[in-house]
Amino acid sequence: MQSTIFNHTVTQSAERFASQNARMLRVNLSEGEDLVARAGSMVAFEGMVEFDGEYLSRHQQYAQWATGEVLPLMRCFGQGTVYLANLAQHIHVLDVGHDGLTVDSAYVLAFDSHLHWEIISVESQHGIAGAGAYNLVISGQGKVAITTSDAPLVMPVTPDRYVSADADAVVAWSTGLRVQMQAQTASRSIWRRRGATGEGWELSFMGAGYAVVQPSELLPPQHTSFGQRLPTAGRVGAGPGLHQGGAWGPR
Repeated sequence: MQSTIFNHTVTQSAERFASQNARMLRVNLSEGEDLVARAGSMVAFEGMVEFDGEYLSRHQQYAQWATGEVLPLMRCFGQGTVYLANLAQHIHVLDVGHDGLTVDSAYVLAFDSHLHWEIISVESQHGIAGAGAYNLVISGQGKVAITTSDAPLVMPVTPDRYVSADADAVVAWSTGLRVQMQAQTASRSIWRRRGATGEGWELSFMGAGYAVVQPSELLPPQHTSFGQRLPTAGRVGAGPGLHQGGAWGPR
C-alpha cells in the first residue's frame, strides 16, 4: 500500500514532551513520572500505560463548583508513550518556572503531575459581581501543554510598555503580571459590547512577562470528553467575582 499518509508516521524523540505535529502531542512516560491530562484527550498510546481519574482536593472541587472554571482531568502513568490532542487545536509546550503561568482552563491539555494549580479571579475595575474572569494559576518547575485556535500571538509586556487584549482572545499570561479587566465604555452600557464596534471586555497587562493571544474570541466546545457538547462561549460573567488575583476555596 502506498500513500502520502505515510509521511505522518510516528516521530521519535527522547524528550518527555515532544510535538508529533502541530495538533498532536506525544509524551514519554516512565515509572514515577506521571502525567496529568485533559480527560478524553488521549488519541493513541504505546506500551504499558494506564489511565485513571485525577483526584481533586476539596478546595479544588469547591473552586470549580463556585466559578464554573471546570478542568476535567485524568492521570496517565506507566511506561510508554501517550499521544494527546483536543479538537485539532494547535499545541504549545511551555516550561513553567518561578514566575508561574496563568491560563484559561479551556486551553490546558496536559502538565507534569508534580505541578500545583488553583483557580483565581480577575475582578472587573467597575466592581460588578459576575464581571470577572476565572483562570488557573499553574506553579512549580515543569512543563505545561496548552492549546490555541490556530497560531497565537505572544506579546511581551515590559514596565514601560503595557498590553491590552480582548478578554475572550487571551489564552494565558505570566502570573507575575498585574492584570485588570476593563471596558472602555460608559457605565450605562457596561453589559453591552461598546458602541457599534463589537468590542467588549479587555484585559490590560502591566509589569514584566508575556501574554498569549489567539486569533479567535470563542472558547472551544467544553466537556466533549463526556459526550456532551456545549455551545462555545466567552469566559466573562461565569459567576461571582473575588478580588484581583484572589484564590477560590475555603480558607
